[in-house]
Amino acid sequence: MVFGTVLRSRNWKLANYIFTNFYHVKTSPVLARTIDILDNENRAKLNFLSYLCAGNLVPHFTSGFTVLRSSRSIRNYSSEKRNEESSEWTGDIDYLDESGSVIFSGKGIRSVEPGLDNHVMVGGLKKPILNASAVAKLVEIVKRWKWGPDMETQLDRLQFVPNMTHITQALKIIGDSDASLSLFQWAKRQSWYSPNDDCYIILFHRLNESRDYDRIQSVFDDMVRDSSENGMSSFSAYNRVIQYLAKAEKLEVAFCCFKRIKECGCKVDTQTYNALITLFLGKGLPYKAFEIYENMEEAGCSLDVSTYELMIPSLAKSGRLDAAFKLFQEVKEKNLQPSFGIYTALVDSMGKAGRLDTAMKLYMEIQGFGLRPSAIMFVSLIESFVKAGKLETALRLWDEMKKAGFRPNYGLYTMMVESHAKSGKLEIATSLFSDMERAGFLPTPSTYSSLLEMHAASNQVDAAMKLYNSMTNAGLRPGLSTYTALLTLLAKKKLVDVAAKILLEMKAMGYMVDVNASDVLMVYIKDGSVDLALRWLRFMGSSGIRTNNFIIRQLFESCMKSGLYESAKPLLETYVDSAAKVDLVLYTSILAYLVRCQEEHNEKHLMDILSATKHRAHAFMCGLFTGPELRKRPVLSFVREFFLGIDYELEEGAARYFVNVLLNYLVLMGQINRARCVWKVAYENKLFPKAIVFDQHIAWSLDVRNLSIGAALIAVVHTLHRFRKRMLYYGVVPRRIKLVTGPSLKVVIAQMLSSVESPFEVSKVVLRAPGDLVLEWFKKQMVQQFLLNEIPSRADILMHKLNILFPCSAPEIRSLSPPKALVAGKPL
Repeated sequence: MVFGTVLRSRNWKLANYIFTNFYHVKTSPVLARTIDILDNENRAKLNFLSYLCAGNLVPHFTSGFTVLRSSRSIRNYSSEKRNEESSEWTGDIDYLDESGSVIFSGKGIRSVEPGLDNHVMVGGLKKPILNASAVAKLVEIVKRWKWGPDMETQLDRLQFVPNMTHITQALKIIGDSDASLSLFQWAKRQSWYSPNDDCYIILFHRLNESRDYDRIQSVFDDMVRDSSENGMSSFSAYNRVIQYLAKAEKLEVAFCCFKRIKECGCKVDTQTYNALITLFLGKGLPYKAFEIYENMEEAGCSLDVSTYELMIPSLAKSGRLDAAFKLFQEVKEKNLQPSFGIYTALVDSMGKAGRLDTAMKLYMEIQGFGLRPSAIMFVSLIESFVKAGKLETALRLWDEMKKAGFRPNYGLYTMMVESHAKSGKLEIATSLFSDMERAGFLPTPSTYSSLLEMHAASNQVDAAMKLYNSMTNAGLRPGLSTYTALLTLLAKKKLVDVAAKILLEMKAMGYMVDVNASDVLMVYIKDGSVDLALRWLRFMGSSGIRTNNFIIRQLFESCMKSGLYESAKPLLETYVDSAAKVDLVLYTSILAYLVRCQEEHNEKHLMDILSATKHRAHAFMCGLFTGPELRKRPVLSFVREFFLGIDYELEEGAARYFVNVLLNYLVLMGQINRARCVWKVAYENKLFPKAIVFDQHIAWSLDVRNLSIGAALIAVVHTLHRFRKRMLYYGVVPRRIKLVTGPSLKVVIAQMLSSVESPFEVSKVVLRAPGDLVLEWFKKQMVQQFLLNEIPSRADILMHKLNILFPCSAPEIRSLSPPKALVAGKPL
């Protein structure tokens, strides 16, 4: 009764469910009632009747008929083949109602053979199987059984033979990727299977939705085999696979598939090329993307807007500006409007590459199209012009950027301020710096430093100190270069107290201040401000800041030059106590000051300073002026012993300097014999190797141009004595004798020789005389006494010349480098 009520309400879905799942209602009365209802409704629902008829209804004439339940479904296709051997039944069948009354009689029908008939029988009528019914049957089976042997068994028992159109339509309806793949794999094993591009496209779409890329690759391999075996053209499917893999960032798999379809000779479309290019660019492999692009050009594939959007910025950013600009021109030739992104990339890359004219041309072109340059483009252009040193153009772009309504960012402010500051445009830099502060940006230590250092370089103390105070008040820590520039400025301005304050703040910041303090000290020394240098040194000592021995020596020499001998001695003692070695050059320079000293109290200070050097030359000096009873050896041997201890490879120049000054001192002290011993030993040790030249019988000469006055006088006397011995005792008389004096010593030596009536004539820089005249002159008793004993006393002339021409310490030509670097034999 329930089943009949459902039928009357025309709820065919519910009726189908009840009939299929409840076996006890499938009785003859029920079926008869069903037929009656369908007949009364003019059989409006033949599908349901088809279900009954296709369910292998086997009539039993003894008791109506019994339903043998079919294993599956509702709609069926049939094969075009007919079973010629089978015949229709000729007997009549009565359909009874629930009380057993006949409600319908008709001819009997035979069963439809699955897969052989192209129709179903409805009573005595042959009804063709519709495509929609076949697809629905496939979908029903697949959705119910999903996958596996059960599903394949049900598909094998279909009452019709499907074709690839049915499979394709079914795949479109089935949403599950596993079920779709199972149906497709079953179809591939059937004899009626043929490769289908649409079928593969649907499968790839389903697998892509489920992100099953391993199966995509597997199906792709199957598709390649199908293509090679059956000659199928899978243009769309091939390209769809690569696009899916590229979008999923499966780089290696996508590229492998791309290579395979290229090898197969399949055409690759523009969208696929674009997808691969996008993939390689996203993975940071621009050159691989360019390779894909080159393949695209070789294949003659047309470029679309997306390709240009991808390639032009990428080529530009990778530095291939010519290629990028060529594509840009192609876009314009095709009457396409280049996108704003292309313009931005080209402007940025051209600017960074230094092609500023091209960048500005593109910038103007954008404005010509009515486009508004972006903030990024403004920033890129300004940075490019700043780095190229074209600050005027950068400043003009800066103004245009602000007029366009864009606010410069923190980095751009910093760059503009620092670039103008470093180029010396302090007014513009200061203005930009003020704008930066008003905009709410806190300048970086680098920005402060660049401004402060440039103000310091311009000797603008007030502006530099204002920036320093602003920087420290903002809680920023000045850098080492900032402190150095500020301290140098304060030192130059001789603001010792302010410099000391800054140095202590620097020390409190944790910096090592010894070097900076020493630099300030050197500024005072080089400036000749010895008093300030000593004051700064005392400040350093009280603050526990040390300096190096080089600076101590420089300050000592500055004190000596300024005559501050009392301040110089403690410096020398500090120098010696710090294990620094006083070299022969330094000792000689002190001795030179003693030679020039004319005040007795200063001589005492200088003698104390010489003693404080603790140099072996001082012990030699003391021994040289003592008597033979204390020295216990002759003067000549004593002098030879001292000169043996000199390392001539390192101290040859220093030794010559020492001999020149020492001979000056000995002459002034009246120690002519000791002076002659010193000169003799110095000549023996080849300190003046070219001073005396014997050119056999032609010319003998003495060159004293590189000697001090005292050394020159002693050398002339001693050498003439040697010449006299050779000429009188050995009988060798040269044609001429020359004394090469130079312009500075010519007058002094000529005056000395004129006092003993010498035959030497004075020319420009030489005193010369014939050998015969000199021989006669040597025979005079007065000359013999002059050459053997000592120089006649002409103190008024001699001492005047000595005071003028005596050597000074000349600290500017000395350093801590080996004395060989000194000018050998500089006139002293």
